[in-house]
Amino acid sequence: MSSIRLQNVSKIYPAHRPADKASFVPGGPASHADRAFSERVAAREDLNPAAGGPVAALDDVTLTIDDGTTLAVVGPTGCGKSTLLRVVAGLEDDFTGRVFYDDRDVTGVPVRDRHIGMVFQSYALYPHFEGQGNLAFYFKVRHAPDEEAEERIRVTAEVMGIGFRELLGRKPGKLSGGQQQRLAIGRAIVRQPQLFLFDEPLSNLDAKLRHGTRAEIKRLLHRFGITAIYVTHDQVEAIGLGDRVAVMRAGRIEQVGTYQELRQNPANAFVAGFFGRPPMNLFEGAPAPDGTFRIGEASVALPQKLRAQGLGGEAVILGVRPEAARMHQGGDECPGCAMIRGTVEVIEPDFGQRRKLIHVRSGHELFVVAASLEEPASVGEEVGVDLPLDQMYFFYGEDGRSVAAPGGES
Repeated sequence: MSSIRLQNVSKIYPAHRPADKASFVPGGPASHADRAFSERVAAREDLNPAAGGPVAALDDVTLTIDDGTTLAVVGPTGCGKSTLLRVVAGLEDDFTGRVFYDDRDVTGVPVRDRHIGMVFQSYALYPHFEGQGNLAFYFKVRHAPDEEAEERIRVTAEVMGIGFRELLGRKPGKLSGGQQQRLAIGRAIVRQPQLFLFDEPLSNLDAKLRHGTRAEIKRLLHRFGITAIYVTHDQVEAIGLGDRVAVMRAGRIEQVGTYQELRQNPANAFVAGFFGRPPMNLFEGAPAPDGTFRIGEASVALPQKLRAQGLGGEAVILGVRPEAARMHQGGDECPGCAMIRGTVEVIEPDFGQRRKLIHVRSGHELFVVAASLEEPASVGEEVGVDLPLDQMYFFYGEDGRSVAAPGGES
């Protein structure tokens, strides 16, 4: 087992790659902070993807993963998740910075000497070998005794549970997607690795198989207590499997923390607008000279911490979670709320959570209200939505950094 540490790691691809979606904030158009971020990247002549120049897949990443913990890495397509995993594995050698396993610098150490087990999205099984041969291949190339290979495979089959031994006598082409992924996981375990690396291993499975395999991976990670990095675009997988979650954008780590830390105290507007099911509603606008922010039919006083910065022309982003917003009840006033009017565009029932997500359009703003299933609403209806002032987040500046959060200093 090992702790993993990346120190100032950067990876530049010289050829042009398709533009990623890193500046997209779910639920609406890119915010001022995201547009400013994209403009700053484009302004760098050495890193200008739009002009066909080099692309920073990793941009000065410093990260520590404690021994025995699982770090889930999430982010938009093209943000550098898989490149990060490849650097840790030793599959990328043209990068700057250092990689440490515990206190051992493994930056130049070949993959074969790193004692890792890696599971890919594409399974990467040897099609001409039966399951037994796939697991035994590691021992063959190292000229290990057959007795050692057979014993390790026997133990792995016991660990993998019911039905795994039946896979050992069949070739991958005769197995379902879920069975192939189980075999790929077994092949990683049989090596007795110091580090597990998972690169979106469940993407090719249907919903039922994904749920069952996710539970199996969780069980194995708990049983072995091995340090693991799990790359995924699925937040459910990240939350369910990761002891901690890292959110990436355009080659950088925006924030690392537990699910609750990321959800309750996002470091910036990108994390707030990306992480969460559904993510936070973000409203962008220019602050008034009197230190207020206009939203809907109300003026919201900006936090003292934000007013003290002078409000030098930068846009303010106000955030409210869908669970905090609520439908306005007739003529009843909501003290301590700002009301915004709009038109219901979409209603999504969520029977598992016994709620429905009401998507409301107000001008150029599209936001979501998480309401009970019994809440009366219909598509096309004009509605009012109350946004509690004590549940508002505030972000400011080109990087959209968090300035104030509910319960914090205002």
